[in-house]
Amino acid sequence: MQRSLIFLLVVLSLYACQEPQPPNILWINAEDIGPAWGCYGDDYAITPNIDQLAEEGYIFRKAFSNAPICAPARSTLITGIYATSLGTQHLRSEIPVPQNLRVLPELMKDAGYFTTNNAKTDYNFSAEGRWDENGGEAHWRNRGGDQPFFSVFNFGITHEGHANSNRPEDTESLEQKHDPERAQIPPYYPKTDEFKSIWTHQYDLITVFDQEVGKLVQQLKEDGEYENTIIFVFADHGYGLPRYKRWLYNSGLQVPFVLHVPDQYKELVSNLTTQEVDQMVGFVDFAPSVLSLAGAEVPQMMEGKNFLGEEVQPKEYIYGYRDRADDCYDVARSVYDGRYMYIRHFMPHKPYIQNAVIFNRGKRGFEELFRVKEEGELPPEAQDMFTPKPVEELYDLQNDPYELHNLIGEEGHQARAQEMQQNLYDWMVRHHDTGLLNEGEMMMRAQGDGSVYEMARDSSSYATANILQVADLVGKLDDPGELTSYLESEDSGVRYWALVALDAYEGDIASQYNVLSSLSQDESPSVAILASEILIKQIEDEGAYQELARMLQHENEPVVLQAAISVRNLGEKAQPLVDTIQEQVMPEYSGEVWGRYKNWSYPMFIGMALDQTMVNCGIEVSIDN
Repeated sequence: MQRSLIFLLVVLSLYACQEPQPPNILWINAEDIGPAWGCYGDDYAITPNIDQLAEEGYIFRKAFSNAPICAPARSTLITGIYATSLGTQHLRSEIPVPQNLRVLPELMKDAGYFTTNNAKTDYNFSAEGRWDENGGEAHWRNRGGDQPFFSVFNFGITHEGHANSNRPEDTESLEQKHDPERAQIPPYYPKTDEFKSIWTHQYDLITVFDQEVGKLVQQLKEDGEYENTIIFVFADHGYGLPRYKRWLYNSGLQVPFVLHVPDQYKELVSNLTTQEVDQMVGFVDFAPSVLSLAGAEVPQMMEGKNFLGEEVQPKEYIYGYRDRADDCYDVARSVYDGRYMYIRHFMPHKPYIQNAVIFNRGKRGFEELFRVKEEGELPPEAQDMFTPKPVEELYDLQNDPYELHNLIGEEGHQARAQEMQQNLYDWMVRHHDTGLLNEGEMMMRAQGDGSVYEMARDSSSYATANILQVADLVGKLDDPGELTSYLESEDSGVRYWALVALDAYEGDIASQYNVLSSLSQDESPSVAILASEILIKQIEDEGAYQELARMLQHENEPVVLQAAISVRNLGEKAQPLVDTIQEQVMPEYSGEVWGRYKNWSYPMFIGMALDQTMVNCGIEVSIDN
């Protein structure tokens, strides 16, 4: 009897010393929402399932997407590489990536995991072959045996398309809906009944997402996997409403993030000592953190850092980027230090709400802004969305969470702004920020290197610091004569940014007409297109019109897109190009998407830009979006 007891104790002791099996890892991702969950102290929110996970887990108070729109955010998330470093910073694009790039699901497969994605990818490069299962039926339940799984579920119910419509079927599953009279409308919206309805509907959609979270948790429990699964619940960027999605503010970048860790895996997150976590994390850090949880090696190519476990160094800065979104070009970068948000706009002359289909067709939030604007009753914070942007912005998020008071130029903040700008510029150079090349130029230069990433690291192909030096002149120019040497540079990237600086200059540029005329024939399409646009806006130059007509028929789709955007920027002055657009360009890019466009990538955005051009020239266009 005593021997049996000793043997049993030995067996139990050995069993207790065994390492637990590698954890399953589940990502549950919502589109287009901010931290509007009850566990974040939002007493208007109805999110019981997420709140329960938070009660047993961790609430990250400073979690951020690195981009305020889907594709670059998701590219960063799945690769652990900044989108600007990889060339995937635009929405939406088809970027050549290095052949040796292995993204998170591939690395998890190497570590013995069954990997599934249900169902959105939107990485700006092909997802084919990178998952065990990828599609609407993908599920951990399809694996064989007890293999650990890495499963991702993406829910689009909160996407801007749903938030900006009012379809009853979207919320028919709710027994309780939010009271419009309790809605806390942000200060940059007019306090109209329509905005109360929009804001209320957004919260209702979040509750529907919470129901989906509950269903997945219940499935884990039914399968006996709940205690074996680490769960990430988060969003891909801010709300799909004005001044959130596409805006490079905290409102566009901060996301809710709750982490549930079963007791047997608590040692893997030993650095988390309180339920509310104040350390900063960005999407670039998610992939290396998941690999660390799985006990897998983190590739040197990854630029993010693990934020879970022993010996984790607190993150000092979060970097953000805004580039082309849909058919609206913009270039802006941000850095956040845990309290202050600094933003540098490299195209400050372009307002956030540009003259584009994406802002003025079929979206309740924008339609209401335009309606109130026409009545002259917009609050100043809303009016700012329609005007040129400051060159720099600095906000104290501790005292100004809505980012309403720009501290740039104020006494006591000059040194901080300068230091944060230098930090940002150092980061851009260190990571070879490919956003300093116009998209078409970036793609054409990459043809000889195999990928944008490799091109950017070839000093003979791309001199990041030199181009950034010229880009820094945008919005700061005192005299267009300062640009002479840059406009004559051998580097087309330098010439392009000198033109951007000239376009943003608010004074007389007549002295530059001759050089503009020469550059409108430049061998670089990005230079020729922008020079032609500026020339037409100034003097409606006939040769510049011919050049834009030629570029609209270029074989490179990103070049055509730049040309289409420049044509749209001409407003009514695009009239001489209407016949070319209708007879030679639009037939090439037409199809069934929205009843107008060939596909969801470049042809869609080319078509959108040219459709708005038609509208600008008094021609009616029907779009089924």
